[in-house]
Amino acid sequence: MKSLRIDFAARTWRRALFHLHPLVLTAGAAGLLLCAGAALGGWQLLQQQRAREHQLQHQRERLATRLAAPATAIAAPIPAPQAAFVNAAIMQLNLPWRDLQDAVAAATPPNVALLALEPDARKQLLKLSAEARNADDMVAYIEQLKQQELFSSVVLTRHEINEQDPNRPLRFDLEAVWVGR
Repeated sequence: MKSLRIDFAARTWRRALFHLHPLVLTAGAAGLLLCAGAALGGWQLLQQQRAREHQLQHQRERLATRLAAPATAIAAPIPAPQAAFVNAAIMQLNLPWRDLQDAVAAATPPNVALLALEPDARKQLLKLSAEARNADDMVAYIEQLKQQELFSSVVLTRHEINEQDPNRPLRFDLEAVWVGR
């Protein structure tokens, strides 16, 4: 027969605690430790936030005093040669390379060999060196370059027959002024 547990004593927290399983007590203690750890971590984060806010306020005050104070540093003038060099470099960097190459490529027929492209950013001038089989090809090439929208004028500056080459091509130089956009 099974034994009966008869207990007529009043329920108190001591008696309830005594009758709890040890694993429940262990889990409760672990939960209390976790809560205490979380509270401690939150308190530390709050302290860090307050310290950062204090630093930020201090930095804002320092910045405000710097902005309020008159500027004592006077900008040193840039020497003229250095300014000219910087401006020339900027002009070279701002060349419309893609537009120039596209315009020259669109106008260059297969019977003309392009040898060199030399842009001058200050004058907006493009110097071209090329070779053609005969004078008619050279003149046709010049006319095709003149029809390009990018160039306002195209001028033949020099031409000569290359005697060293057995095919005796006509070597010529052009100057094309491009339109600034």
